[in-house]
Amino acid sequence: MRFVNYRHDGEVRAGRVEGDAVVPLAIPPISAGFDLALLLEAPAAAEAAPLPLADVRLLAPVLQPGKVICLGLNYRGHVTETKRELPTYPVLFTKFAESIIGPADDIVAPPESTQIDYEAELAVVIGRPARRISLAEAPGVVAGYAVANDVTMRDYQYKTHQWLQGKAWPRTTPLGPWLVTADELGAEPELDIALELNGQERQRSNTRHMIFGLAETISTLSEFMTLAPGDVVLTGTPAGVGYRRDPQVFLTPGDRVKVTIEGIGSVDNTVVAEDVHA
Repeated sequence: MRFVNYRHDGEVRAGRVEGDAVVPLAIPPISAGFDLALLLEAPAAAEAAPLPLADVRLLAPVLQPGKVICLGLNYRGHVTETKRELPTYPVLFTKFAESIIGPADDIVAPPESTQIDYEAELAVVIGRPARRISLAEAPGVVAGYAVANDVTMRDYQYKTHQWLQGKAWPRTTPLGPWLVTADELGAEPELDIALELNGQERQRSNTRHMIFGLAETISTLSEFMTLAPGDVVLTGTPAGVGYRRDPQVFLTPGDRVKVTIEGIGSVDNTVVAEDVHA
């Protein structure tokens, strides 16, 4: 199944995608702490008819996630292009809820950065609480998957050995277009992943090339934090990022960036300059 958050006529609701329509559900929008069982069994809202997908504005499939946890250097090709050694433990950093935008929202380019980069990523949405879980238990806490673009300000990322300052800018991380439930794609899906910049392909790989698989990642995270429903885990990007190209390629206002993952769909976003006076 595919679930969305959407806006229509000024109202934000949760819905289930059926063909080219969205069926409004009789539950609140999907956000931090959502009840996975309730979502999977949610009835259609009696007072609202199905709507064409083209007539609604899709929002991020999780609104205000409690945690956004990200992996770096998780594809062999990307590690090679960075000229680093293969990690033996996941390289982890975080974003904040305010960084998340919807699948067609504008990516906001801050005036402080001149090295804004793209990163196509598979996102995992947690559906059940998890602490100190085994590899075998890890797939059972996954609600589903979405597409993400881990937009990064490289000139800020490399100011220190920590990456937070390059990763956590507001309104920079597209997520969507919907939540595809885990039963559709499996526990360790092998999915083609690609990114286009202004119609030109810049990244292409498959999630089977991850160094740390989804179960290992989730189990590792649960050792030192309590994963909660609505938490989002971004699982790393393949080779082809702009910073490592020769010549380097960075995003500027007017650029259009599209990330597509097999079996899920696409996020397709335009870069706009931040209005610092708004």
